[in-house]
Parts: sequence; C-alpha cells; structure tokens
Amino acid sequence: MTPEEPLRIALAQLRPGPDLDRNLDKLAALAVQARRQGAQWLLLPEYAAMLHGSRQAMRAAADRAGDVEAAVRGLARDLGMWVLLGSLVTPDGPRRMFNRSLLFDADGRVAARYDKLHLFDATLPDGRTIRESSAYTAGDEAVAVDTPWGRVGLSICYDLRFPGLYRALALAGAQILVVPAAFARATGAAHWHALLRARAIENGAFVLAPATCGDSPGGRASYGHSLALDPWGDTLGELGDEPGCLVVPLDLAAVARVRAELPGLSHERTFSVRLAGPSLLVPSDGMPHDTTA
Repeated sequence: MTPEEPLRIALAQLRPGPDLDRNLDKLAALAVQARRQGAQWLLLPEYAAMLHGSRQAMRAAADRAGDVEAAVRGLARDLGMWVLLGSLVTPDGPRRMFNRSLLFDADGRVAARYDKLHLFDATLPDGRTIRESSAYTAGDEAVAVDTPWGRVGLSICYDLRFPGLYRALALAGAQILVVPAAFARATGAAHWHALLRARAIENGAFVLAPATCGDSPGGRASYGHSLALDPWGDTLGELGDEPGCLVVPLDLAAVARVRAELPGLSHERTFSVRLAGPSLLVPSDGMPHDTTA
C-alpha cells in the first residue's frame, strides 16, 4: 500500500454458536472473503469464537484460548493481513477469566493486548440479568498501539458507555477507535448508533465497531449492525442483523482535517466541581430542608 492509497479495513459480523471449532471455521471463511476484497486489516467482534453462555461453557472456551489464538495468528500470517480478535476468553487462575482483545500483525505476531476495563453488570429491559463481574476480572489500563496506518485505541463493548476512556485514547494520539462488541438486541436498538457516533464526533476519530448478531447459546440475542464511522460522525458502512463482511476505505488524513476544524482535543481543560446553592439535608420524612435559613 502506498501512502496515497486508503487503508481498506474489514468488519466481520458473526453469529457464534456453541461449537468452538465451527465458529473458527466461520471466522476463517470471512477472513478469506475480506482478503479477497482487498482488506489489509480484519476486525472481529467480541466473543468471536464463543459467545457468552453459561459459566461452564465459557470456562471450557477459556481452556481452549491457546487453540483460538493459534488459529487467528495463523490466519493473519497466512493471509498477510492484520487481524483484531475482538475478544478472547482467557483464564485468570482456576475460577476467573479475562475478556481480552488481541491484535495480530501481518506476520502473526501479537502487536497489542487489551483486557476489558468495564464489566457489564446490568438488568436488561427484558428482565434478564448479566453479571460479568461474577466470572471476569477487569483490566486496569487503556491500550493504544501504533500500526502502519496510524495509532489505534482498543476497547470492548460496554466500554463504549464510558466516554472518558475514548477521550484518553484520543489525547494519547489514537486516530482509530475500535469497539468490538456483542451488544444486546434491546440496548443496541436504543443506544448503539448514538453512542458510536458520539465517540467519533467527540474525538474526531474513526470508530470501527464489528459486532455479533442473532440468537446464541444461553438465550442471548445480539443486535448486530456492525458500523464504521468517519471522524465527522458520518457512516462509512453498516451491516444489518445477519452475518457478513463489510469492507470500507479509511482516509487517515481526515482525522487531521477534522481535528483542525474542530480542535476540541487541544481545548481540553482540567477543572474541579463546586456544589453551589444552599446546603440541604434530607431527613427521614424525605423532604429537604434548607439549613442556611
């Protein structure tokens, strides 16, 4: 690729099932398809090889983390392309796990690792409760990595709801923000597009979000709609609710142009918060009383 040619990047949308080996076959087929379409970099979603199911199923998947890593490493090397394994369930001792992103270069070497910072503990609109913290260990650092095309900030799924992470990555020089995800269908329909556009606009960065889709083990329904956004927040491409591969060109010069027009990153200020107004106490009757009178 010459400097004048745009980076062609592929977002893979998958519907992982309970059979890890079959999931890897699907993943490999999409990788070959992406390479044939001229992609130099493939992004895979969160839980690309095994979507979140029972604790026992995920622990079994974690015990095969080495097999998954070797398979994706081989794909990157054999196809001569960079590959982001959106997340891999890896062991953290005998009882817990990490939700870890791995970025492989075109020689199959690990260029970066990132452990999901924010764990999804929530009750969904359909009444289902998810408690990632009961089985997973949170990461403790943000990660940005230099690639042949620019600096990339890593994140995973629920991280999307924490804008401070993306601001920190942008201030560290990230031009591309990746958000591999397995967003639930209900929250995805309500918030997915708005949150991704906000992160792109706030930071003047490309936002690339490969996603899982469809119904999977354990009754989990994923939203899909893998999305690529430019630094202005405009859509470069989007998939629907079925598996597929989206290939889009990225003009990295757009980041500098947008940040010059809207230089919010250079205007960032630190500040304290002062609570103004009368001091209020809330007694047992639930009615606030002004203590300054």
